[in-house]
Amino acid sequence: MILKRNSTSLPTLMNELFKPDWFGGVENYNAYAPAVNIKESETGFELVLSVPGRKKEDFNLEVDKLVLTISNELEKTELEEGVKFTRKEFALESFKRAFTLPDTINIEGIDASYEDGILRVVLPKKEEALPKPKRLIELS
Repeated sequence: MILKRNSTSLPTLMNELFKPDWFGGVENYNAYAPAVNIKESETGFELVLSVPGRKKEDFNLEVDKLVLTISNELEKTELEEGVKFTRKEFALESFKRAFTLPDTINIEGIDASYEDGILRVVLPKKEEALPKPKRLIELS
């Protein structure tokens, strides 16, 4: 069987992996980075990270110069003497992710919560970035 290599798939994959965007890019690459969904609404953004098996006290969220950094440091635990795995598919690891925020974010209004393995970070937009209602202009 001869497999044809799709010449367009590699550049597309590389462009997707390394494309710059204002919510983070290449700086997020490491051996373990939790999956993230970013939702936008009229009033702001919500980052939703899948990070099961953690305690909310172990998260560190910082904002510095429009860069939101989310990290979780875990102590390395050594395997018990004599423990033999027939399969080991997961491990809890420390991580650090950085997201460059748009200047339309109200930094003071950022809020975060952690429940059932999901970390939610709410990023409200500044008042001037919110959509304005229609306005009727009267002729003079």
